[in-house]
Amino acid sequence: MIARQIKEKGILAKLLEKAIRVLLENECKKIGNLKIDIIASSIQIIRGIIQKLHIIAEEINYKDLVFDEIELEASEIKIILKIKRSEFKLKNNSIIKFKISLSENSLETILLSSKWNWIGDKIAEEILNHAKIDSLKIKKDQILIKVFKNNKINTTIESVDIKSVNGKIYLENKKHNKSTNIQTEDKVYIDNINIQNNLIIILGKSSVSF
Repeated sequence: MIARQIKEKGILAKLLEKAIRVLLENECKKIGNLKIDIIASSIQIIRGIIQKLHIIAEEINYKDLVFDEIELEASEIKIILKIKRSEFKLKNNSIIKFKISLSENSLETILLSSKWNWIGDKIAEEILNHAKIDSLKIKKDQILIKVFKNNKINTTIESVDIKSVNGKIYLENKKHNKSTNIQTEDKVYIDNINIQNNLIIILGKSSVSF
């Protein structure tokens, strides 16, 4: 998912990149390094076509969902451009490919946060025998979850696999022969999930509109 570079970028492409930057910074509680690359000539943009859009963002907090890195790419995007107001909107839904990288710290932050701990509770209820999640590590292509019951004195480690099935995210505890689905929006399709260098890598696509 690496967009090819162009030698010279027109003023309209730069204008759109700035508009997208403002949009993302307004939507996210936090966003670190952000690189936006639009490949399209000024004539294409005036005609309402972006040939290719490529975005890489690091250290993202979107509605308390914490990600180490997100990479987005879309092609042949049809837009309506309002030059005087430096605004644009999509003519119709576009398909965006994404790559999400999650570290153990990011995943733990999400599962233990006040807003998203219902996901952790669902995991605990359905595949961890109702134990509570204390912390987690990612090691040797598995998620190792420290859990406890009643108190934090007696803790155990549960090994959990993560995978994609029919476009959805599943966590599986082979020890208890149990699995659970992590709900995502219907428009999101997960192509693949794997663990590389202790990072959970999620590849997929989604339709977007704004």
